[in-house]
Amino acid sequence: MKKNIVGEIMKYDVIVIGGGPSGLMAAIAAGEKGAKVLLIEKGDKLGRKLAISGGGRCNVTNNLPIDEIIKHIPGNGRFLYSAFSVFNNQDIIQFFERLGVKLKEEDHGRMFPASNQSADVVNAMIRQLDNYQVKVMQSTTVQDVIYNEHGVSSILLKDGRSYDANALIIAVGGKSVPKTGSTGDGYAWAEKAGHTITELYPTEVPLTSNELFIKAKTLQGLSLRDVELSVLNPKGKAIITHKMDMLFTHFGISGPAVLRCSQFVVKAMKKTKGDVTMKLDVFPDCNQEELFQLVVKKIKEDNKKAIKNILKGFIIERYLLFLLEKADIDENEQGGTISHEKLRQFASLCKGFLFTVNGTLSLEKAFVTGGGVSVKEIHPKEMSSKFMNGLFFCGEILDIHGYTGGYNITSALVTGRLAGVNAAAYSQTIK
Repeated sequence: MKKNIVGEIMKYDVIVIGGGPSGLMAAIAAGEKGAKVLLIEKGDKLGRKLAISGGGRCNVTNNLPIDEIIKHIPGNGRFLYSAFSVFNNQDIIQFFERLGVKLKEEDHGRMFPASNQSADVVNAMIRQLDNYQVKVMQSTTVQDVIYNEHGVSSILLKDGRSYDANALIIAVGGKSVPKTGSTGDGYAWAEKAGHTITELYPTEVPLTSNELFIKAKTLQGLSLRDVELSVLNPKGKAIITHKMDMLFTHFGISGPAVLRCSQFVVKAMKKTKGDVTMKLDVFPDCNQEELFQLVVKKIKEDNKKAIKNILKGFIIERYLLFLLEKADIDENEQGGTISHEKLRQFASLCKGFLFTVNGTLSLEKAFVTGGGVSVKEIHPKEMSSKFMNGLFFCGEILDIHGYTGGYNITSALVTGRLAGVNAAAYSQTIK
């Protein structure tokens, strides 16, 4: 074992750069296989992204069947089929249960600690690092990764110290949520090893709009539940539709349905080189004719009342008044005096209010980074580089991204597990 003059170990079987979900899992997996592991984290806390996931409750994985999970990882999810054959979401659940973290299932298969405390998840993983005697360095910045003709050689820290390694796992995340330490450091080290970095873009990110009603803040702060939001192509056909909640903001739109649509907006904007049209349906469970007939029925029941009172509770009031105005209906007009033509227009707007979006908030404000190290250059059952011996990648640095709901953390933990196990195995071969 290589040591410096004061007895510090200067060579490790496996060095992991990054103490997020994938890095923690990789270090634990390598330690479990008997490797001497060094984990380096730039920030002063481990598991920062885990701690803030799921609104601070830590959505550790999702309990849906594998095929469904892959569908919810639209960014190269199919690449994970091989990885899931080795370690999957059920294994993640068992992993945490074995560590004493009881989990519970919520809507859409999301799995949370029963305590609702993300600290329980992070602390359980940190205890495992201790169990396997993983050396942890926090508040430590890696300046460079050194390769030689045989493969991985060493890492150089900003303070001038260097550590040799048989295997290196790069788990530094993407460029989203930089306060957690994900500032894109790993891309240069991947490129140095010969890897391609596919174009980076924000996903799971709020959308911006220049529509007058957005600029006027007409609907700012309005939240709509269980609506259907679609991204349309130039011919008016839906590219993707999500039925979830959404929120109008001072800059555009946000909320779960919007975040899921965002990557499709980014891709559509690249094609059209301009604004993208979205369609909002606040009555996804009935068709336009049924809705029109329902409105007519309500009016007949009390046709002398103002239309805004007849339709009170029909939709949330601010949105109701907004759509009445769009349909050229005075909110105080008696219901019985409104033409069927205008009522059909109102029903049409309820089923398909069209508006344009012109972009997203910045990559730094996104929940997830799209793009990264090309998965074509990674062995899918090992997470090892096809170009550099002893080099492994896991987590968000890879060009894999999913929707929120436990899918990205599932990808991070699964790829972390494989990277750790296989880095440990590789390190044994070159002793």
